[in-house]
Amino acid sequence: CKMKILIVSGFFYPQNTPRAFRTAELAKEFARLGHEVKVYFPQTDFDYTSFKQENPNIQIAFIPSIGGESPKGGMRYKLWRLANIFMSYPSIKYFKILKTVLKDEKEYDLLISVAVPHPIHWGIGRIYKNRKIAKTWIADCGDPYMLCKTDSHNAPGYMRYFEDLWCKKCDYITVPTETSYSGYYPEYHSKIRVIPQGFNFDSIELPVYSKNDVPTFVFAGIFIKGKRDPHKLMKYLVDIDKPFCFKVFGSNNHQFLDEYKDKLGDKLQICNPLPRTDLLQEMAKADFLINIGNGTNVQTPSKLIDYTLVKRPYLTIETDDIKEDILLEFLNGNYEHHDPDIDISRYDIHNVAQQFISLCK
Repeated sequence: CKMKILIVSGFFYPQNTPRAFRTAELAKEFARLGHEVKVYFPQTDFDYTSFKQENPNIQIAFIPSIGGESPKGGMRYKLWRLANIFMSYPSIKYFKILKTVLKDEKEYDLLISVAVPHPIHWGIGRIYKNRKIAKTWIADCGDPYMLCKTDSHNAPGYMRYFEDLWCKKCDYITVPTETSYSGYYPEYHSKIRVIPQGFNFDSIELPVYSKNDVPTFVFAGIFIKGKRDPHKLMKYLVDIDKPFCFKVFGSNNHQFLDEYKDKLGDKLQICNPLPRTDLLQEMAKADFLINIGNGTNVQTPSKLIDYTLVKRPYLTIETDDIKEDILLEFLNGNYEHHDPDIDISRYDIHNVAQQFISLCK
């Protein structure tokens, strides 16, 4: 039967983040199934005219922008950073903003709030009373907050107030992997359901792979100091006396890689982020792919879905264990010890959307 579905997220198409993919793919699939969908996300300058024409069952509504850019150095940056660590600033603004933005929303069959940022959940938790907004509230979490293992700092203990606020009120907490339970307090484990990231595989066309003249490999994603850190890998590559091309796509590449650019020259290509469809094309042309683990089993990189999708061998290394012997095999064209592909049928948006719908009361 036709349902009314409300999605509230910090990111949406065409932003190039896992949470934007999650929100947009769910909205489009729910609409394709004939449901009435409304999506709230922070206002941008993007023109959504074409998107609305292609997706007439999706109504777009904006949350006022909270201004996420940090100051450039100096005392202002230090104060901003302290506020970010100890108060989750500026995203904590959603806690107040959502009360005003959603004041007239009611009688939905399903409400899905999408984090990160977690203050999206906090703002919903503040106003979710007597199921007036929706019969069922699903809080979707790509990463945990209080018990996150990949941030450079731990959330202060007093911020648990906000964690409890939404965990107590929501009906379900959806997480991407079976290992994600440990990112949440035990008293809420009964609410957790595993629903992986979802993508529409129907329209993806990839180039036929042809071996490159020199070994070419790709990393796509962001680096995290001490957690998903490329320095040991880069020091190893500097000492490799053979031709290769390492392409790195991500938003924070330069701060980690600039010191190696002079040493590696054309062997290192530091690339700006690409839209997902374009990035898939680049990965499909590579000889192999590199994944750097998080150092935790709570959070699994969503990039592994795309790594499997492009049908190129990939190797997962760790910050402090780059598997030099296997990496050298890869550079020599021997992929015998590649990581096993994941079952991407689990990530088909058609299956993922049905899992959300099955949770409706």
